[in-house]
Amino acid sequence: MSTPILAASRRTRRTPFSTRVEAAGVKGYTVYNHMLLPTAFRSVVEDYHHLKQHVQVWDVGCERQVELAGPDAARLAQLMTPRNLGKVVVGQCAYVPLVDEAGRMINDPVLLKLAEDRFWISVADSDVVLWAKGLAFGLGLDVAVFEPDVWPLGIQGPRSDDLAARIFGEEVRAIRFFRFAELAFEGHDFVVARSGWSKQGGFEVYVDDAEKGQALYDALFAAGQDLQVHAGCPNLIERIEGGLYSYGNDMTIEHNPLECGLEKYCRLDGDHDFMARAALEKIVADGGPQRQMRGVTFEGDDCPACVEAWPLLANGHVVGSVTSAAYSPDLSTNIGFAMVDRSAWDIGREVTIETPAGNRQGKVAAIPFI
Repeated sequence: MSTPILAASRRTRRTPFSTRVEAAGVKGYTVYNHMLLPTAFRSVVEDYHHLKQHVQVWDVGCERQVELAGPDAARLAQLMTPRNLGKVVVGQCAYVPLVDEAGRMINDPVLLKLAEDRFWISVADSDVVLWAKGLAFGLGLDVAVFEPDVWPLGIQGPRSDDLAARIFGEEVRAIRFFRFAELAFEGHDFVVARSGWSKQGGFEVYVDDAEKGQALYDALFAAGQDLQVHAGCPNLIERIEGGLYSYGNDMTIEHNPLECGLEKYCRLDGDHDFMARAALEKIVADGGPQRQMRGVTFEGDDCPACVEAWPLLANGHVVGSVTSAAYSPDLSTNIGFAMVDRSAWDIGREVTIETPAGNRQGKVAAIPFI
């Protein structure tokens, strides 16, 4: 059987870095926010080891920005999330589950507060801009909602500070976690945030000028040869080890944030106005979520790709489903995320996972794994 291919078209938008990614030998893509997102360069396992030891430059231009600008920008941002944004200051990033009126997950982006009346919402894979525009229009809010020409570029890995400092100067090291600063490169100021979709440390540069961004990409590689810089991308194994969920894989609009283990971002005791308050308060009043995200470890040398959710069984009964899985070389076992019923979600509970390669015996585990 031949290997399926991804037929790219104008509907699968490219980024300013796509030609460079291809020159670096990208082996595969997925589609994310209607854009191309690299999935591997040498192999998932080789990329994993390199990411944990050195430094990589990621084309994550698919992390689209939804800009809210105007007098009602802060009000609209708060309506969409149960996280209390009242204490978020200019220059801060905030992880914000976005939920609809029924408490269902719309997205789980990072919000950047650029000014008191201007925000970027760096979204996962769903059309947040359309939802936000509908809310703004329906509520008659005085706010512009649009997708700006901004393409994030990641610098990830344990040597990312050294590489970033060679480009932006030593002051980049002073940026605190989930904070950002505007730093100059060749006369252009970029928003540089200490963030990224790995647990290895690093930065995301919000490129708002394609030509300057391409020059930045090239400069990072020129400056990082002795640091063993490589082109890279979000890594399946590393993100599961670190407990990083993927919207569309591990959580969807069928889930609420309490089921996804995001209760610390759902403040129900404040006076902030958000649309899901009644729905989330009812879930809590009814005893809390009846299922919740857990880790699983299971036997076998290597597990197949988790393209569809795998049934999770306890005592012969289906008690949930595995949503993402991979073999961890550093842990020498298969690991994954699973949405598990309350009856079986205790850490250490013995379970059976029905994989396409046969049943595997495992246990419920805490997240993160590392």
